[in-house]
Amino acid sequence: MKPYRKPVHSKDELYSLQGKPGKIAEHKVIHYIDELSKQFLSYSPFVVVSTSNAKGECDNSPRGDAAGFTQVLDEQHLLIPERMGNKRVDSMRNILENPHIGLLYIIPGLEETLRINGKATIIKDENLLKKHEVKGRAPKVEIVVEVNECFIHCAKAFKRSKLWEPEQWPERNTLPSPAKMMAAHAKLDSHDQEKVEVSLNESYRERLY
Repeated sequence: MKPYRKPVHSKDELYSLQGKPGKIAEHKVIHYIDELSKQFLSYSPFVVVSTSNAKGECDNSPRGDAAGFTQVLDEQHLLIPERMGNKRVDSMRNILENPHIGLLYIIPGLEETLRINGKATIIKDENLLKKHEVKGRAPKVEIVVEVNECFIHCAKAFKRSKLWEPEQWPERNTLPSPAKMMAAHAKLDSHDQEKVEVSLNESYRERLY
């Protein structure tokens, strides 16, 4: 038995409940990277990358680097360096099956975000990889995004969540332990919470790039 009732089944029903977008919301989407969007990207150190596989199974994954790490190649193409991770390559495996991608760019302290949708390609172009070298290490691959939609998203989610208000942040010692969660989820006898904590901290110190 499903833990809910009364699902919405149609766009008409959805619009009857939520209403339709106003004029600005309806017309704010552009299909390229203009100078204002380029300026926004130059200040953004963080993006959430949304992909799905051939079955439509979705994944969201964060990417972070120095502000402006996403390079604007031209008004239709962005380049995102793929830094060292845990080697699951969830996003890139999805891109190989289904190139459609969604990006949500965030600037610290700014409540509006920039949304970009398009099609992605994984590349290994040494000339481009070299330009994103940090501490003597260049990424092995990068993600090129062919832009289809680009638009600003309003600040209501950030205002409701009070995300940028430090006085609203919980005390660190009350937060769930990521190492404890990882150990509990992995269920490996050889990796208890303490060993996971040591491994995480070592990776943060030694393998950011």
